[in-house]
Amino acid sequence: MRLPCLFLLLLFPAAVLAADTTNQDGITPEGVRAHVEFLADDLLEGREAGTRGHEIAARYVASQYLSMGLTPGTEKGWFQRVPLATLALDEARSTLSVAGQHFAHRQDVLIQPGRAAGDVSLEAETVFVGYGIDDPKNGQNDYAGLSVKGKFVAILSGFPKGMKSDVGAHYGRSKAKMAQARGAIGVITVRTLDRERIRPWKSEVEAAAHPAMVWTKADGAVFTETPDIKASASLGDAAASALFAGAPKPLATLLADADKKNGRPKGFALKQRVRIDRTTTVSTISSPNVIGLLPGSDPTVANEYVLLMAHLDHNGIDPKRMGDTVFNGAMDNASGTASMLEAARALAAGPNRPRRPILFAAVTAEEKGLLGSDYLANNPVVPAGGKIVAVVNLDMPVLLYDFTDVIAFGAEHSTMGQSVASAAGRMGVALSDDPLPEEGLFTRSDHYSFVKKGIPSVFLMTGFQNGGEKAFKDFLATHYHKVSDQTDLPFNWAAAAKFARINFMIAAGIANADAAPRWYQGSFFGNQFAPGALRAPALIKRAAE
Repeated sequence: MRLPCLFLLLLFPAAVLAADTTNQDGITPEGVRAHVEFLADDLLEGREAGTRGHEIAARYVASQYLSMGLTPGTEKGWFQRVPLATLALDEARSTLSVAGQHFAHRQDVLIQPGRAAGDVSLEAETVFVGYGIDDPKNGQNDYAGLSVKGKFVAILSGFPKGMKSDVGAHYGRSKAKMAQARGAIGVITVRTLDRERIRPWKSEVEAAAHPAMVWTKADGAVFTETPDIKASASLGDAAASALFAGAPKPLATLLADADKKNGRPKGFALKQRVRIDRTTTVSTISSPNVIGLLPGSDPTVANEYVLLMAHLDHNGIDPKRMGDTVFNGAMDNASGTASMLEAARALAAGPNRPRRPILFAAVTAEEKGLLGSDYLANNPVVPAGGKIVAVVNLDMPVLLYDFTDVIAFGAEHSTMGQSVASAAGRMGVALSDDPLPEEGLFTRSDHYSFVKKGIPSVFLMTGFQNGGEKAFKDFLATHYHKVSDQTDLPFNWAAAAKFARINFMIAAGIANADAAPRWYQGSFFGNQFAPGALRAPALIKRAAE
């Protein structure tokens, strides 16, 4: 068990942490199962954002909100329409060239589409910048001594082995912003040996067959945090070898160095120039976030909103497949949405309304890059003067076994962890460390959209105890993002109810607490995204006191 989680448990008396056996909140295995079986039915055609199946799912969720007595969460009703742009490459006209040698998209390279329709050609010198992490105040300075203005940067995928997984995952998603701040005009990703083990190049190529998607602003312009990065691509082995031809250090040596714990290859200028030619087409759709509101009971905290959230979308259908064509997404994320709905029902039906108002959001386009949550974070639905003070995110609990531990991503960074520890303790569930740090899970789900806005957030994953490791890994290897993620899997519906109940308790604890959650002193994410916010004393000090 992670020590900070153990310290959290020490903050609560034994009576509070006794296993909860009353289960008087109305959450039942049958209730969770009913939602999952509807949302993961073939008739919803995989609930892809922008499709009829997702619209049906959205209306189902809204009808559930209505039956609970929630009120619409936006001025226009239950739905916050998210404007989306689909960006597709003309593959025949999109290539990457290294010193005049051409590499085709979805063969030797993967080229990112542009943010506007039309043709783009970009050629420049290239500089290798190691992992491309540029945060000197935290001891990360891969750009030291390198000039990249007006150039491509070649960046290793992922983050150094030995770096804390949530911090490394954040850096992994921030590399283009860091490159832009240094004046780079393009980003080229060089895959590490670890990345190839986790997700082979063949899988990357298959995924790239689907167009990219982004959300758009009121004026129709694509939202982006990196407008000055004009082109991006990832390299297969042949293209990477060509790029590093004649380099001061061979690519094989760099990759071997990066594969060691704390391996941090140093950067240098490359001899080869890179040219990217691409043609992008753009089409637009919209898809709803479904938002309900449970008003609070205490006027003194009426402007402090707790957000309970799960993504509603999945990956639609693949008409080119033989046999089953529907990506039902029963675990990912009908199960999370079902858990959110049952937690919402319990909160709304309780004898005493929570002190703080609670928003419930079934967000869209998570599978396209956390787009629905990012739109909600940038276009809040709370009234003037109000603010979201905490986010509890429910995404793909693997409910194939009676889990006896959970991983609470984000709990050690803020006082939300106290509500997590209390809820887990009452259920007799342990808190464990991240068993899959290489997956970078902290930044791969919707709560991260709100962390970037400085809002404390937590996300629970079912743990590896009691047979969980085999069940979880088998699911990832066999069913994750495959048509077999459907309701004929051996769901443990009692575990599903337990997962919903823990999240209900967490949300209720936060909503009823005397103070809104605060980042702990020294929290990496608090320092990054909420530097001026009030802090709670560092966790270890609190435990010692």
